[in-house]
Amino acid sequence: MTFSFVVLFVAILWIIVGTTRLKLHPFLVLLSASLFLGIGTGIPLDELANLLGKGMGKTMQSIGLLILFGTIIGVVLEVSNATQSIAHALLKLFSKLPLPYAVSCIGYLVAIPVFCDSAFVILSSLNKRLSEQTKTPLVGLTVALSTGLFAPHVLVPPTPGPLAAAANLELENLFLLILYGGILAFLLVMIGAAYAHYISRKTSFIRAKESPKNIPNNAVLPSLNQALAPIVVPIVLMALGTGIPFLPLLKEIPFVYSVFILLCSPSIALGVGMLLAFRLLKTTEISLHEVVEKGVRTAAPILIITAMGGTLGLIIQQLPLNDFLANSLTQNSIGLLLPFLIAAALKTAQGSSTVAIITTSSIIFPLLGGMGLDSELGKVWAILSLGVGAMTVSHANDSYFWIVSQMGELDIKTAYRHHTFGTFLQGLAGIILILLGYTLSNALF
Repeated sequence: MTFSFVVLFVAILWIIVGTTRLKLHPFLVLLSASLFLGIGTGIPLDELANLLGKGMGKTMQSIGLLILFGTIIGVVLEVSNATQSIAHALLKLFSKLPLPYAVSCIGYLVAIPVFCDSAFVILSSLNKRLSEQTKTPLVGLTVALSTGLFAPHVLVPPTPGPLAAAANLELENLFLLILYGGILAFLLVMIGAAYAHYISRKTSFIRAKESPKNIPNNAVLPSLNQALAPIVVPIVLMALGTGIPFLPLLKEIPFVYSVFILLCSPSIALGVGMLLAFRLLKTTEISLHEVVEKGVRTAAPILIITAMGGTLGLIIQQLPLNDFLANSLTQNSIGLLLPFLIAAALKTAQGSSTVAIITTSSIIFPLLGGMGLDSELGKVWAILSLGVGAMTVSHANDSYFWIVSQMGELDIKTAYRHHTFGTFLQGLAGIILILLGYTLSNALF
């Protein structure tokens, strides 16, 4: 047993070193770690080959369409200026709030279907325009947007990280993760907004170096309803899906019941969202073929890394770790610190939140029983824990750090001082909220 832990520790150390110092592709690092772990723990070579294929296939089956559909939705929202429509509507809605809070709310919604780095690029010009018009320091709005985008990115499906974690932990009730993740992400976004508001009050206004790029006058922005439909409709369908099994009258009409089950399944629900997103292309010169091609290119690396992470998790499942932990860990909220600490270490070391989420979820899946987190709700708490770990912290080895600093016109020292500290603040607050929420839910139920 001790030797298996040593081999597992070396495999995790190799993942950190391989993706940071050696800057190898995560797929190669995860593949080599899986092979090393399998051979080092005595898994027969022929069985190891089967596990490699089985792990990738199982993950692709459960999450492939989710990531692909979600990515294509994000691409369409980007090229059709739908995010601009959503942003302007939210500014009107939150006009009575201090501007950093409004910007953070924009980030909260936009980051659910769109990668945080892409969303920051899309909205940075809007941020500069708002700074210029209201004489609000750009550094405050930059932190408001960066933290507002970051929390949903690691906590709320259909972004790939939380989806991959749900697949790796075999979570069946995806809506439960959306609900809990959405609430926690909103709380963390408000914490980021409060910090950004503090920065704005303590900083003097300086005109942006680059004037904001305006949308061409002849550009047609989609209506708010059209812009929101690809985001809202899948969420509504998945929400309905959780309640359908409890409607006995509907079960008496088998065909209708089957149709509802199909439409409300996560993959098909996101597929419906993708079809609704395609309507937005009529206001652009981008063809459907180009959008799908870009979506596939964007999704492919994520799918490959996710599938390899699933393989690593399957190999870890062959190790007799669960019984050991069942005897060594008490079933309380302390167990939730483990996924947080692993994800935080991986995130801080190698920079990618998605890789940290995928790897951590693969590692902890065999350990859920020992931590008392093998129920559906327990898996949600574990995903939230590793999610907030995966945002602790964003610094120079994270591509998002450079996008925020460059697009937000922050020098490196300022980016470390405010953006990096902001993500640390959100991660620390996140794990505290998770531990409190988990303890309270156990006390009540």
